[in-house]
Amino acid sequence: MALMEEEKETAMVTPGEVLGRISEIKPGRGAYAATHNDTVYASLTGFRRNIPPAIDSSDQRPIVEVTGHKAHGPVPQPGSIVIARVTKVMARSASAHIVCVGTKSVREIFNGIIRQQDVRATEIDKVDMHLSFRPGDIVRALVVSLGDARAYFLSTAKNELGVVSAESIAGATMVPVSWTEMQCPLTGQIEQRKVAKMAS
Repeated sequence: MALMEEEKETAMVTPGEVLGRISEIKPGRGAYAATHNDTVYASLTGFRRNIPPAIDSSDQRPIVEVTGHKAHGPVPQPGSIVIARVTKVMARSASAHIVCVGTKSVREIFNGIIRQQDVRATEIDKVDMHLSFRPGDIVRALVVSLGDARAYFLSTAKNELGVVSAESIAGATMVPVSWTEMQCPLTGQIEQRKVAKMAS
């Protein structure tokens, strides 16, 4: 019975939902603060919960937490390195499903978007999305921000970020041969990609 009462008190929130102002609350698990507008947002779907501050704490703001309604898995946060599978490539962006945060696999679906300006650090205006990624590619990316309520904005604009695994048209796992090319070991065919630098 107590659980039912608690659920009445705790509101269900979704990623990107505003939880309050930084001046009034402190982000806890499942929440993060955006300093550009002093706002605290939810970073996962779940129940909102306010935790009162410790009596002897100098910071008397309550902590706001969002606890997932599923078993707690890792949640992407701005600054996280994630592994994502590209699902769709368009002229100005690529969509992806985040499968790991750091080394831990996620337990719920998080969508990511790699925008044209976030593919690489140089010659941004010359980026061709279709020559950078293909559906099915596995990419290592940095979470830039929670772009909107539906997807995280991801960046591959560092040398160590980009495609880490890709399948060729012939169905083989390709080998990186340069920053921008991967080769099929079966056919020898070269395909364009935004390749991640491998740790030596």
